[in-house]
Amino acid sequence: MEKLVVIGNGMVGHRLLQALNEGDHTHRWHITVVGEEPRTAYDRVALSSYLEGTSAQDLSLGQVSGPHVHVHTNERVTTIDRTHRTITTHTGRTLPYDRLVLATGSTPFVPPVPGHDLPGCHVYRTIEDLDALAIDARTARTGVVIGGGLLGLEAANALRQLGVKTHVVELAPHLMPTQIDQGAGALLQRLVTDLGVTVHTGSATTTIEPGPDGRAHRILLGDGTHLDTDLVVFSVGIRPRDELARAAHLRLGPRGGVDIDHTCTTSDPTIHAIGEVAHHNGTIYGLIAPGNAMAEVLADRLLGGEATFTGADTSTKLKLLGVDVAGFGDAHANTPGALDVVVNDAAGGRYAKLVLSDDATTLLGGILVGDASAYATLRPLVGHPLPGDPLALISPTGPTTLGTHALPDSAQVCSCNAVTKAHLTCAIDEGAREVAALKSRTRAGTSCGSCVPMLEQILAESGITPSSALCEHFTHSRTELWEIVRSTGITTFSELITSHGTGHGCHVCKPAIASILASQGNGHILTGEQATLQDTNDRYLANLQRNGSYSVVPRIPGGEITPDKLIVIGEVARDFDLYTKITGGQRIDMFGARLEQLPAIWTRLVEAGFESGHAYGKSLRTVKSCVGTTWCRFGVQDSVGLAIRLEERYRGLRSPHKLKAAVSGCARECAEARSKDFGIIATDTGWNLYVGGNGGFTPRHARLLARDLDEDTLIRYIDRFLMFYIRTADRLQRTAPWIESLNEGLDHLRAVIIDDRLGIADDLEAAMAEHVASYTDEWAAVLSDPDKLARFVSFTNAPHTPDPTITFTTTRDQPVPAPTPLGIPTTRPTMETTR
Repeated sequence: MEKLVVIGNGMVGHRLLQALNEGDHTHRWHITVVGEEPRTAYDRVALSSYLEGTSAQDLSLGQVSGPHVHVHTNERVTTIDRTHRTITTHTGRTLPYDRLVLATGSTPFVPPVPGHDLPGCHVYRTIEDLDALAIDARTARTGVVIGGGLLGLEAANALRQLGVKTHVVELAPHLMPTQIDQGAGALLQRLVTDLGVTVHTGSATTTIEPGPDGRAHRILLGDGTHLDTDLVVFSVGIRPRDELARAAHLRLGPRGGVDIDHTCTTSDPTIHAIGEVAHHNGTIYGLIAPGNAMAEVLADRLLGGEATFTGADTSTKLKLLGVDVAGFGDAHANTPGALDVVVNDAAGGRYAKLVLSDDATTLLGGILVGDASAYATLRPLVGHPLPGDPLALISPTGPTTLGTHALPDSAQVCSCNAVTKAHLTCAIDEGAREVAALKSRTRAGTSCGSCVPMLEQILAESGITPSSALCEHFTHSRTELWEIVRSTGITTFSELITSHGTGHGCHVCKPAIASILASQGNGHILTGEQATLQDTNDRYLANLQRNGSYSVVPRIPGGEITPDKLIVIGEVARDFDLYTKITGGQRIDMFGARLEQLPAIWTRLVEAGFESGHAYGKSLRTVKSCVGTTWCRFGVQDSVGLAIRLEERYRGLRSPHKLKAAVSGCARECAEARSKDFGIIATDTGWNLYVGGNGGFTPRHARLLARDLDEDTLIRYIDRFLMFYIRTADRLQRTAPWIESLNEGLDHLRAVIIDDRLGIADDLEAAMAEHVASYTDEWAAVLSDPDKLARFVSFTNAPHTPDPTITFTTTRDQPVPAPTPLGIPTTRPTMETTR
């Protein structure tokens, strides 16, 4: 067998191994992979999610295994000997090769400004980079990202997530100059600024000065101004890792990168290059899609095929700082004679541009900012005739009415993996009936995921209705199971799975059924069998944190609290050495409680009149409020009083997903009611009710359901809205996508809630009344039950022994988790200690 050595174990190198495996390399190649990172390939595109709690293990792409595949991690190649066809690593290992593949990727470019190497200066490329950044951010108040491109805005979002006040400095006149034009950049800057990031465009960084501790302290800009900072992140671009090729005297591109031909072969016929290290036909690609395409071409060639690499789609769709941004095709209209069609809705936070051929018949490219929902439909049309009026295609209702029938079979639906519409329709003809099956058969939607809506649309237009089964153990949907439980009086999971399911259940159906049972008043969630069904947080009525400790959030209705209660919270936090933070929902979160401490903490809080804030549950979290007419000279209604009434009415209400609400006392909207699942805004004559506002990966503004309501009518409508949602929403479906999934959407909801089209309004109100009447505090119920209290120990044979794996340090005068690799929670034993 011939020896194939791959230098680099990133995403592109991993894709090469997958492609070789799919083509069955076992009779031809013995493969050795050498990677310098301490772990196997991981999803670098999703790296930002690491700071949101995604573990390194979850980011892993897995290891391509086989009898002739060997992977060496944490090992750096130092030399290539082309004469003897060997490579040598820093450990002294020498490996022979018949073919060599350079998949070394790129490295962040750090401009050589004075002070660029000071402590506190970071790059944003690997998991180790993020670990170092997170540690520095614990003591930082201000951070500066140098570079306002794609990676720069990702880094800015990371700093925001770490609680650091963030500035972005960009040399170009607008953000993301490579991907979008000046009009889109101006809107993006405004949207980013609204999120609290300060942007400095047209600004050059000249010097980074040290502070008294020797760390980066002040950034001097070209216009003579300066920014004081605690840390710096460089994100001004990438440079190909071509140092091995350079030392081996391989031909390079004019600006670096290993020069390759259409077969991904370098100037040495035994050496190949793929991904960000490769220079092809004047271009170094910095995206995953071209890298994957190169990997697949090379795999085909190594297995005897004749595939060629002629270039790749550089379209991108991303959510940067919560803002959708997409660019595709000839976004900058570089084609001679190209025409622009632009919709610039600054007030609505939306910019859309289509670039057309000189006769306005063919789509050449486009840009979308603020709302990129049209991307999945428009990008595959690049290079093809337009199916309609270009202005209609980027109007708010245009793309949703354009079916996949308008796409030719050759249109690429998934640019990351070069999957065409023809590939997808063929997979459907061969039996793929769900999105998961299409992903498995074609790899579409398995990289950035932006094409998944198109996969769903192609399935729907092929006459295939996706299964609504809750999981493999229940053929019924969540809505159907809710009705079964209601009509049969079933009170346990065992009864339900015996009579209407199969097997023993799983992590999908157990918490979903637990929520259904809880929403119909089946007692405390930790009673009997119900306790075994709950998710991690519900199991202990507190939020599990990354180091194995828990947070405690007492309910503070409407954000209104007495001085005596404030003192109690302070005393509890002091006595148990807890980190305290005021949340965005007007509550006080106490972090760092050990499992065995929870009952003692609850006892103090319950005695002071507090109850569970349900921060751990899929239930009502909070009803935020401004001060309304109580104090504000602009207030027109008592927003605090209404917020308290609503929170006390809906507390403990179990639902398919978490619920958040807010009440604003006037149109100035200080409580941000339109970002909540249900929000109320005062008018001179009553209240306006908005529904379906959500944060998360796809933020939505709530939409007006009814206006100028008196308080009793308002509450009746909210009762109906919440109970209808609880009965009909899918598992883990927020209110915004639930409303969108309804036939006729908001119009249908209005007909059900206000006009009582289905004749169920009285039933919905009665169900809510039953919930209100049966509410009990979950913390207090545990404290009064010895059996439930017995759950709250770290070690069964030493119930009062603290968990030794949970350790803390001090930051800003408060306890925080001691530094550990981010995303890998400390393992907390729950049974007996080892001997």
